[in-house]
Amino acid sequence: MNSTGYLQRREQIETYFDRTAAQAWERLTSNAPVGRIRATVRAGRDQMRATLLSLLPQDMRGMRLLDAGCGTGALAMEAAGRGAEVLAIDLSPTLVKLAAERYAALGRGGAGYIDFRSGDMLAEELGHFDHVVAMDSLIHYDVPHMVEAMQRLAGRTSQSILFTFAPRTPALAVMHGLGRLFPRSDRSPSLTPVSEPVLRRGLEQGLGPLGWREGSTQRIKSGFYTSQAWQWHA
Repeated sequence: MNSTGYLQRREQIETYFDRTAAQAWERLTSNAPVGRIRATVRAGRDQMRATLLSLLPQDMRGMRLLDAGCGTGALAMEAAGRGAEVLAIDLSPTLVKLAAERYAALGRGGAGYIDFRSGDMLAEELGHFDHVVAMDSLIHYDVPHMVEAMQRLAGRTSQSILFTFAPRTPALAVMHGLGRLFPRSDRSPSLTPVSEPVLRRGLEQGLGPLGWREGSTQRIKSGFYTSQAWQWHA
């Protein structure tokens, strides 16, 4: 994927997470006290992460997982704890460094491990995987770019892709508008709410010919956090 729109969007996301709000995300993804609004976002993200993990095997020994948009690494650490070989990648070197430091501090042994990298989650040189998880890392893109990203990932994945999207709902539109009132340092790049039926048609057309089919889906709502998990499998 090398369209101008995608590259510009990717640059905006990298700038936000690596320079504008790295400290805010470090705090949000820790156990430090946060304000009421951020507390709802933290709770929603925790619930979403648990939902995605529930769709992965409990025993992942011998499996390779791509954590696409790993942030501070919480999901990658859980998967490694199940024995997975995890490649955790994010556009933000700052967040990847923090994730690696947190993982090292755990001092975990076991069969799994994590290879932390900063860069593009769609890079072909990352290799092939059994499973891919993209938690809240495609929510800034429109449907055509999401479908193209899924196609590229599907070509290198043997079992399942789990991703999230921002569902287009009246409530989310209101919260999105209110979010523009926040200080710039608290704002993420604008979400791109998408219609579930439109996204489904795009994925059926893009992934269906490759032998992929829709699996389970679940919407998580917690205050200012609204995101929907979707499983697609080979």
